[in-house]
Amino acid sequence: MSVLGVGIDVVDIARFGQTLERTPALVERLFTDQEQSRPLASLAARFAAKEALAKALGAPTGMGWRDAEIVNEASGDPRFEIRDSVRARADELGVRTVHVSLSHDAGIASAVVVLES
Repeated sequence: MSVLGVGIDVVDIARFGQTLERTPALVERLFTDQEQSRPLASLAARFAAKEALAKALGAPTGMGWRDAEIVNEASGDPRFEIRDSVRARADELGVRTVHVSLSHDAGIASAVVVLES
């Protein structure tokens, strides 16, 4: 296995919340139905993860935000479920494994994504 891409992103949670309040339609555009039920800090971390994934994939044009969903394992560990536009780009690059780490503390949400062949 080799590393094919790495992405990182940070989000100011309060500012992200203000953006969602100003533009409520963003919630449906960015998050799946399951993700939408999460608290603000969790949404900010999931948005950071999607941004980090886009960076790791080389910022593909036409990436659908809802084509990358963060779900939690029974252990609580996050993982990506990718489909459609995101799956197509990952397949194009030869991605076999997507690692993701999320964090939120002190008003900041962050995420790191590592893609492996």
